Order: sequence, then structure tokens, then C-alpha cells
Amino acid sequence: MTGIYSAFGVAPEVEHYCGAIAASLQERFAQADAAAEINQARVLRAMQENRVDAACFYGTTGYGYDDAGRDTLERVYAAVFHTEAALVRPQLVCGTHALAVALGANLLPGDELLSPVGKPYDTLEEVIGIRPSPCSLAEYGVSYRQVELLPDGSFDWEGIRGAINERTKLITIQRSKGYAMRPTLSVAQIGELISFCKSCRPDVLVMVDNCYGEFVETTEPSDAGADMVVGSLIKNPGGGLAPIGGYICGTRACVERCAYRLSAPGLGQEVGASLDVKTALYQGFFMAPVTVAGALKGAIFAARLYESLGFRVLPGGEEHRHDIIQAIELGSPERLVAFCEGIQAAAPVDSYVRPVPAPMPGYDSDVIMAAGAFVQGSSIELSADGPLRPPYSVYFQGGLTWYHAKLGIIMSLQRLYEKGLVTLPARADG
Repeated sequence: MTGIYSAFGVAPEVEHYCGAIAASLQERFAQADAAAEINQARVLRAMQENRVDAACFYGTTGYGYDDAGRDTLERVYAAVFHTEAALVRPQLVCGTHALAVALGANLLPGDELLSPVGKPYDTLEEVIGIRPSPCSLAEYGVSYRQVELLPDGSFDWEGIRGAINERTKLITIQRSKGYAMRPTLSVAQIGELISFCKSCRPDVLVMVDNCYGEFVETTEPSDAGADMVVGSLIKNPGGGLAPIGGYICGTRACVERCAYRLSAPGLGQEVGASLDVKTALYQGFFMAPVTVAGALKGAIFAARLYESLGFRVLPGGEEHRHDIIQAIELGSPERLVAFCEGIQAAAPVDSYVRPVPAPMPGYDSDVIMAAGAFVQGSSIELSADGPLRPPYSVYFQGGLTWYHAKLGIIMSLQRLYEKGLVTLPARADG
């Protein structure tokens, strides 16, 4: 591979160092493959049991009445996530939109929303009204409170108990870390938190933001008691093929309200044309377990590599993983920019483009984003981003294959190395 990597401008010493790290990870990679095999069987069985056939791929227009392929796809999602119902639509334009629909559909004026895991991801702040925005939940009379995680990343059980009151209608749990240096939650931890919240108030609804977590483990938060699990099709479950869309899986009552909010009262799931995207949605979902395994290997490699260079990484190189995101605390804006330049240089699309920090809708600081993707904004594809604020952490994710994820990480180190922003040890300690 020396000639191949040198064609990308990788110095021999960078290649050698990275190669030694990658060679030490075969046992971890085997674990990712084992989970992918189980999850692949789950998806395949759901498709077989719901009798997916070629007619499911036909496009529909207009109102989309009697769209059998759309309805079958939603039954497949419900079967995989073990829920009563599912809403899987290209009209859900992103993960934030899917979350906003789920929240808006199941919260009424006078209700209170509680986050027991601290501040949610930046783009939800305006949805909730933490940062004022037109049409936020706050504008419609929904209040909000949050309970911070303890310094060690564990739940503040007494704080949560005290925050749940007679107005608490819905509890939102963000599985992944977002732009915070805190651990991602495992399905087991989420289940424990759900059980505790429902012991405090049995009728409370629990929604899990499942973005970046699908198919990382062999169970999902819906198996652990969540009333709704929500995510984006241009992340894990789209398998890199879905061009747009989001999903909401959960109880029939919750999903029915989400469908009314997405379309209109009285219409619900009966309308919504699929156009010509259903083949990609089905095939992407089928490919997702293997695609996620490749992204997981890239994240594991990034963790071990940058940890060996003395950077703080979350999760650590030896820790179990519960999503595909790897956070690396780089400590300076120059390192953050250089890292993202390396990821962009490894992209199949727009590799010649230099990413620069800029304002982004939904964020309160400049953000740098590197993503040369086939689907715009698809973060199951090789990508990295981070806000330009201390401690200048980068959030790396994706890679449709392990080999592409590996090259992206090597290129990120190459950019840091050639700019004198990192020093390589004499040898990789693996």
C-alpha cells in the first residue's frame, strides 16, 4: 500500500505509524463484524416477514394514497425496532426535523419537556426555545427544564426525581454526545434511565434521539422501554444510499400523532408520496448494519491513533462503543482546521475544496465541516466537524467502508504532521 498512500501525499513515517496502530485492532474489529452479522439478520428477517417485493419500489406522486411500498417499509422499520408503528418518510428532511415533529406532536401547551442528560444538541435549542426562535415549543406554551449529568458522566438520580413534576409530559434522552465531551449512552444505560423516570411518573412519555447509534449494538432503545426512537436516514439507517428522510418508531398512539403533525390532522399516514426514492430507502436499510460496522472500525482506529499521540479522546481507545462518533480534543483552532482539511482531502467528492469555519443555521458559533459526500450532509459518509470554541474538539464519523474511513484518518494526521502541529513518537505503541 505504500505506493497507494504516497499518491495521496502521505509521508512514509505517517503511514508506518498508522499501520502499526491498525494492525493492533483486529480483535476490536471482529467484535464490530459480529454485531453487524446479527443486525444484518434482523433486517433481512423483517424484510422477508413483511413480504418485500419489486412492487414496493414503485414510485408514487401527488397525495400518495395506497402507497404499498411506503407502508411496507414502515412495517419493516417497526419490526426491526420492535415497535407498534413507524413513520419513515422523505418528507422528514433531517434528524432535527424528525425530532421536532415528534416533540411538537406529543407536547401540548402547559406541558413540560425534561432532558435528564443535560443540554441537547445545538440544533434542538431553537426547536425547544432555549434560544428564542419563531415556532419554538416555548412559543406554544411548552416549558423546559434539564438536569445535568454528574461530573463523571453518570445520571443525577435525585436531581431527575426532583425535576419530574405534574407538568412533565415527555422526557427526551439524547443517546449520542452531540457537541459535548460526554460519554454516549448505551442501550442498557438508557433502559435504566427510562425505568427510573417511569417509576417516578408511570404515564410520562420517553423519546430517544437515536442519531448515530442505530445498529452499533444488537438492541435499540425501543427494546429498553422508549415510547419513541427518532433518527435520520442520512445517518446510520440509510446505509449511505438514502438521499433524504427520517424515521420515528414507537407506540401506535405516539406515531399516529407524529403523522398528523407531519401532514395534517385527519390525514396522517394516508398521504405522502414517495416519488422515486424507495429503492434507495430499502437497499440502504438493508446495507446499514455492514456500513455502520465500517464506520465503527474507523472510529475505533481514530480513538486509538489520537490517544497514542497524547490527545484526549472520547470514547477512549479501549472503551466499548455505543455510537459511531469519535470526539478528539485537539486544543487549538489550527489543529481543528487541519484535521478537517485532511478529511476533506480524502473525500470522493469535492476533495479539492478547503473547508473553512463559517456560521451555520442552528448553531451559536462558527462551525467547520468536512464532508465530500454523495448525499449532501450525509454523516454516515466520511465526515468531521466541530464548533470553533474551546476546547476545539473535532467530531469524526462515518465512512461507507472501513478502508475509506482509515484513509480519512491517515490524511487527517498527515495534515497535522506536515503543518508541524503534531509530533510522531519513534514508534506506535499500539
